[in-house]
Amino acid sequence: MKRLSDVRPFVGDAMKYLYDGSSNEKLRVCSVYAFHLFTDGPGEIEIDGIRYPIERGTFIFLRPGQPHAFHISPERPLSSYNLYCDLWERPGRAPYSRTIIYAPQPFHLDETAPEESCEELALLPKVYSLRAFPHLYDGFIQVVRFFDELELYRHETVNSYFYGWLLAWFNVLQTRQPTDYRIVRFLQQLHASPERRDSIAEWSRSCGLKRTYFHELFLRETGFTPKAYQHNLLMKKAANLLLESEMSVTLIAEKLGYGSIHPFSRHFSSFYGMTPSEYRKNPQALR
Repeated sequence: MKRLSDVRPFVGDAMKYLYDGSSNEKLRVCSVYAFHLFTDGPGEIEIDGIRYPIERGTFIFLRPGQPHAFHISPERPLSSYNLYCDLWERPGRAPYSRTIIYAPQPFHLDETAPEESCEELALLPKVYSLRAFPHLYDGFIQVVRFFDELELYRHETVNSYFYGWLLAWFNVLQTRQPTDYRIVRFLQQLHASPERRDSIAEWSRSCGLKRTYFHELFLRETGFTPKAYQHNLLMKKAANLLLESEMSVTLIAEKLGYGSIHPFSRHFSSFYGMTPSEYRKNPQALR
């Protein structure tokens, strides 16, 4: 049984595309794997006879030979970033040969991209929203842009980036992720400035929630209390600063909002099992 880490993507085509409701968007199949990221909405896509809404950030994953149709209004065309590829090597043959066949059925493709038995690949959804994951949203667009812009080592670069992107997407799918838009928006702010010393009351007001409900919702969405989550971010930022900067431990403590070095050192030692100075000298001891 293959794992997702065993895939060997070969991106044969990638482009920005405008869906305008034309006839070539109706029922069809494609011979290779296809990925579509929409930057507009609303619209619909039909996959295997089931319709799904399209909004900004909707990401679509289609397998070789999977019947699908885009239902887009000509009065409201939708932009997307499209990528077509093989995911598994074709022994003895050149990778990637895209063919699209349109209705009426039955569809007949002379050749399709190879498919391996892979439970992790089977877990990837047909339709998924990337709105809550800007690193995935922006990362996919960057892969498509690399395909269009690079002249030297284009396939090597694009294939490598897309391989990493697929694994990052799978990681998101398998990791607990917040979905409530108020908590998602708050977390984006907290990740940008974990050293902020706002109170729980101030945090709850910024989300438009009562303090008790904010605390309950945050715990349900993340698995942590708000202050515990912030503490984890502070410790991770402290570790990065110790390794990537020449700032003194005292200055790092001040930068992270501590009144003195002593509580910072105590918190860091409790979190990592060594003092900040020891970590700076030997970070490998944690691994």
